[in-house]
Amino acid sequence: MSGTNADSSYPESVQELIAELARLPGIGRRTAERLAFWVLKAERSEALRLADAITRVKDRVRHCSVCWNLTDEDPCRVCADPRRDASLVLVVEQPRDLVSLEQTGMFRGVYHILMGRIDPLDGVGPESLTLDDLIRRVKDPRRNSRGERVAEVILGMNPDLEGDTTGLVVAERLREAGVRVTRLARGLPSGSQIEFASRAVLADAIAGRRDLE
Repeated sequence: MSGTNADSSYPESVQELIAELARLPGIGRRTAERLAFWVLKAERSEALRLADAITRVKDRVRHCSVCWNLTDEDPCRVCADPRRDASLVLVVEQPRDLVSLEQTGMFRGVYHILMGRIDPLDGVGPESLTLDDLIRRVKDPRRNSRGERVAEVILGMNPDLEGDTTGLVVAERLREAGVRVTRLARGLPSGSQIEFASRAVLADAIAGRRDLE
């Protein structure tokens, strides 16, 4: 394995650990070294708990076959919950948006995760999203949570250029499917991200949703 002169003074296994940690988003070389030395200094049982947690995530976590949420059981807990209104589907970009909205305690429907948003500059088009799965849920109740027919789809994309573009494309496809389409109220500041909005702002956005014209 290639590396700097400083790297060559580390044992090969430590070099490999630092290199793998440095591949994580937001982790630079120095931070990777600090994390590697934490692993080295930690009790064996503590370090192995981290390794076991990573292994369990890779072995058990998958996407819900209905909504694409991250789950360790299929369907996910939201889709399977009989107390949720499965006729009301809130479409969001990523699983972390679902988590933020769930923390408000205001939404009692179900979700659909697009797993991204349209961004032509990054080569992401509608075909890269789970839009086709959403349309199938709307057209065929058997594909929706607990076999219920979808009556309303709420667009919950982030209020920025890419989110608005995605929303327009999703809305057009949904209108063709003959379902009511609404969007979150714009209590969300333009250019913001759902995952960083306060619970109060998200609650107001859900309660004040409006029909798309």
